Amino acid sequence: MATTAITGARVFDGEKPLGVQTVVLDGPKIRRIGGDVPEGAEVVDGRGATLLPGLIDAHVHSGPGSLALALRFGVTTELEMQGLHTRENRAHITEDDTVADIRSAGFGITPPGGHPSELMPEGFRPAGDLPPVMPLMPFATTPDQAAGYVPQLLARGSDYLKFMIDDGSVEGHPGLPMLDQATLNAGVAEAKKHGALTVAHTLTLDATRMAVEAGIDGVVHVFMDRPHTPEIVDLIAAADMFVVPCICLDASMMGITGSTLADDPRVSRRLDVKWDETLRSSYNRYPQGKIEDVLETVRALAEAGVDILAGTDASMPETFFGGLAHGASLHQELQYLVAAGLPPAQALRAATATTARRFGLSDRGRIAEGLRADLLLVDGDPVADIGDTLNTRAIWRRGSRLRQT
Repeated sequence: MATTAITGARVFDGEKPLGVQTVVLDGPKIRRIGGDVPEGAEVVDGRGATLLPGLIDAHVHSGPGSLALALRFGVTTELEMQGLHTRENRAHITEDDTVADIRSAGFGITPPGGHPSELMPEGFRPAGDLPPVMPLMPFATTPDQAAGYVPQLLARGSDYLKFMIDDGSVEGHPGLPMLDQATLNAGVAEAKKHGALTVAHTLTLDATRMAVEAGIDGVVHVFMDRPHTPEIVDLIAAADMFVVPCICLDASMMGITGSTLADDPRVSRRLDVKWDETLRSSYNRYPQGKIEDVLETVRALAEAGVDILAGTDASMPETFFGGLAHGASLHQELQYLVAAGLPPAQALRAATATTARRFGLSDRGRIAEGLRADLLLVDGDPVADIGDTLNTRAIWRRGSRLRQT
């Protein structure tokens, strides 16, 4: 791979703006920031643009074509919160610079018949071939079962462990089987013995409180069933938990489609018919919810010093998973975070350095010497206008520039 020098661009290094700097790539790594252009380097003129670390979506469910779609929007890493891409099933992805990289929880610990079974239409089977190794299905109803699945999930290649805490009330299925506090506590305690990161699916305030009590490291939704209280904000902050709000998912659950995003020509030209149809749809399972309450909750959490991570819950191109599309929706999530009161630089950190730090991805998420050359070059300055993240000029994954179509 040849040496590449990106010149004349403003640099946001994942944490802060560095001003205009030359960034030199040497194969898959960042060699240097600043200084002169090396002799013989391929020069990319970045004048009028901003260079960002490749974006990280901290909540997805991947399927055929989704990783390629994500990369077309500058999302170079996705964190799968339920799916097939555990370590033994992703060697081909790791080496493929035409798709986003991925990490995975495998399948979340949940009771039989618990979430997410209520989301699937009867008889539905996702498209695509089954992987060489099927991830473990950890159905647990007792503390011993939950604890027993933890070492098995880790041995089978889960990068972190997910616990489902959901009674179905938000999805229109009240009374759904749900982990009780003792079972949740036992699973999380066992994970801590193994040094594993833990996350929880929580759509209600009460479920979030359960996650705090259990010692979960982070919740991968913000609750949408009621406004926040000072108590819950203080509990989350005191526990040093991170929160992946997935505001665009909450909006979809409330019946708000992604049509405005789909109408943006910067988005529409990168979507096929199926993804366009999906983005223009919505879950519409909780129309009584108020997106203003969600935004106020995110604002309060951020003001309390809670680490906010950017995630979407994008899934498959199916209208019953509507309102979301891989890659595109992460840009909308950044806009939602700014609407909630985060400064654009903090929103950008939520999709780069903050997520990398909280998930232990020490080789990415920042523009720094020796790190992966996962980069996104956009026209304009998203530190001033977060909407500029969609102005894609160039994308690199491990120093390999993506061919734009």
